[in-house]
Amino acid sequence: MSTPPPGDLEEARARTERHGNAPALPRTSLASGPEGPSALRPLLDTVLDALQDGGAARGGPLPAGGPEAVARRVRDAAGDVLPPQGSEDALRVLVRALAEGAADPADPLCAAHLHCPPLAVATAADLAASALNPSLDSWDQAPAASELEALVTTALAAEVYARANEPRKEGAALVTTGGTESNQLALLLAREAHGGVQLVRGANAHHSLHRAAWLLGLPDPVVVPAPAGTMDPAALDEALTELHGPLLVAATAGTTDAGLIDPLPDIADLCATHGARLHIDAAYGGGLLFSDRLRARLDGLDRAHTVTLDLHKLGWQPAAAGLLAVRDASDLAVLEHRADYLNADDDTEAGLPDLLGRSLRTTRRPDILKIAVTLKTLGRDGLGALVDQVCAHAQDLADLTAAHPGFELYDRPVISTVLFRPAGATDDTVAAVRRTLLHEGRAVLGRAALDGRLWLKATLLNPHTRPGDLAALLKLVEGHTPR
Repeated sequence: MSTPPPGDLEEARARTERHGNAPALPRTSLASGPEGPSALRPLLDTVLDALQDGGAARGGPLPAGGPEAVARRVRDAAGDVLPPQGSEDALRVLVRALAEGAADPADPLCAAHLHCPPLAVATAADLAASALNPSLDSWDQAPAASELEALVTTALAAEVYARANEPRKEGAALVTTGGTESNQLALLLAREAHGGVQLVRGANAHHSLHRAAWLLGLPDPVVVPAPAGTMDPAALDEALTELHGPLLVAATAGTTDAGLIDPLPDIADLCATHGARLHIDAAYGGGLLFSDRLRARLDGLDRAHTVTLDLHKLGWQPAAAGLLAVRDASDLAVLEHRADYLNADDDTEAGLPDLLGRSLRTTRRPDILKIAVTLKTLGRDGLGALVDQVCAHAQDLADLTAAHPGFELYDRPVISTVLFRPAGATDDTVAAVRRTLLHEGRAVLGRAALDGRLWLKATLLNPHTRPGDLAALLKLVEGHTPR
């Protein structure tokens, strides 16, 4: 091991003399720097104990008593949120209150939304990111994080476009806060590439696309029917034939309501025929890329100009962990932006990486660290196994539902979402059963209106769910359905 130059040793000794060896007072300790780990360790014990105590007090997937009871407990714990004098016990009290009042996505009976239980290793990496607190708007705030982001996003873009990227074009990906930001960015890139664009989307598309068109000053989207829950190619062909000007078609790989996948190859063919740009919102279904057994369901994904991914769904990341993959990296040139204090021309010419063109945001945290740690820890096979497990759980729940005379199954699941309802129940009854289970804190189920009826929705994202958990879920619904 080389010895530091004398000047470095003298500076280190001087820093120790200035700061001393003891950490600062607990209330003002810093999370990084030489004393950071020592200051964090006792606090981590406090947080972990409070999480455990709060979860035990909750006793289920959701706090019982409904909104009023939860609000009362939070108000009691928070008290005066800005008191004249601080409290050493604030961390324990408020973390415990949050845990007691949380919806726990790791509970097998918490299955309403695309709200995954995060992996422990990803959560630990997120702690490191928070402690170091890099900001990815200039290289001098995030030297290592900026390089890690470039490496990981390049690898994920290659995963999306592995089979059919155009010659001499290199894909890229940007980190976003999730599907909503990714969809908005996709529309922005399309608008800038063509000097304006008309969005054409399926009736099954995510609500964020309509909002993105509004925010970007685009015309109201043309909505294509989705009579079976997926976009109708014949109706799309008709719409594209009648429309004029630059067009952007937004397809979906994993609908929010039922986890359905549009006929991507057919849609890509129609876009090629009509000269339309293609965006695919794969915020939910994109995780199938990791599964050797299921990735064929995403055939056609690589033909999209842009693809939304969201690894805080089928990627088991703490939020946020979104990405937008771009087939042609040159499309990102429109995001270039100058702020002299962040990316002065002479700094860029001298070799300092320019980060402002990687996002519409300025300050942004290194969400790429938890993603990188997860990919490296589990590998493709490990992530693929988790995807396969939750999709198999959905098939198991569908089997149980179809075999039960007291339930009606909407259809076989395509990813990990199962829609069902008590046989013969009215929509009002279905809604009331769901709310009763929420109020009692017994189970968290979603709702979806399809085919003119209301369905209960179970979105299975917990790979550790057991067959008995699925049976218990159905038993709870059955027991709360009036006959």
